[in-house]
Amino acid sequence: MIVTTAELYRVAYGKFAIGAYNINNAEQTMGLFKGCIASKAPFIIQISKGARNYTNKKMLEAIIRSAGDIFPEAIFAVHLDHGDEQTCYDCIESGFYSSVMIDASHEDFDENIAITKRVVDRAHIEGLSVEAELGMLGGVEEDIVVEEGNECLTNPDEAVEFIQRSGCDALAAAIGTSHGAYKFKGQQSLHFDVIEKISDKIKAAGLPPIPIVMHGSSSVPKEEVARINAAGGTLDPSACGVNEEEYLPAAKLGVTKVNIDTDGRLVWTRVHREFFRDKPNEFDFRPPGKTFIEEYAKFIAHKNGKLGSAGTLELVRDSVLAAK
Repeated sequence: MIVTTAELYRVAYGKFAIGAYNINNAEQTMGLFKGCIASKAPFIIQISKGARNYTNKKMLEAIIRSAGDIFPEAIFAVHLDHGDEQTCYDCIESGFYSSVMIDASHEDFDENIAITKRVVDRAHIEGLSVEAELGMLGGVEEDIVVEEGNECLTNPDEAVEFIQRSGCDALAAAIGTSHGAYKFKGQQSLHFDVIEKISDKIKAAGLPPIPIVMHGSSSVPKEEVARINAAGGTLDPSACGVNEEEYLPAAKLGVTKVNIDTDGRLVWTRVHREFFRDKPNEFDFRPPGKTFIEEYAKFIAHKNGKLGSAGTLELVRDSVLAAK
């Protein structure tokens, strides 16, 4: 069942975080649904501009609709990840999406607000939520590149003004995470002080609870990197990501949506590198695809456990049905 992102936020806020997982193909979609059903968790499907162009946006939408039919007990929202203004409008008008993200964080403060407000005004007419970004995460995600040293944490005072003037429904905040597989050197923790200040200032301003969204939240497991490299990869073994044990404490402070993409790509790479290393005469892509579906499902279920969303499916279902 496709629901609005706002419905998921209403149940989760301050209690647990909803996993937002990027997908690009049928194998990822099947693994995602299977993992969320196994862990009894609601979830958000994220579609990036790159994913919409990988095959065709209609193909990806059809795959998701089919998965919804195959797994009717699933509860999920469909979200545009890192959209520009025109892509947001296209998704709003499609009638398929639950929410869109407008990423104008590379613009100055006032222009970011102006662009976000235009998208908000258009989206709210159609009943969609809008996520916007304030502050800049380091790293690389598709066509988004922020060099080390140019990232900047979200200013809590600016966050309140940004929300008030733009009308956004969720705020992607820079709180110490980074995009891509090359996140941190050594050990780095989330800036819980920034998360807490943003939430406190939103409350003090008399605003309703505004979900904070954490981008770049993959953990980059060292065992995945090691197995990839043992099968011929050359990933940096010193790379590390967000400590999974920090997901739930962040959720208690208002981080309600946690974006996870890189870790899933690592699972895909590990499965396929090991398969063709061990079976060099194989040329059928379906056996490794089936293995990936199962491995990805286990990965998703594990993440949902860390986010606190595992086991909440019936709670969310009851809330959604009661509100109708």
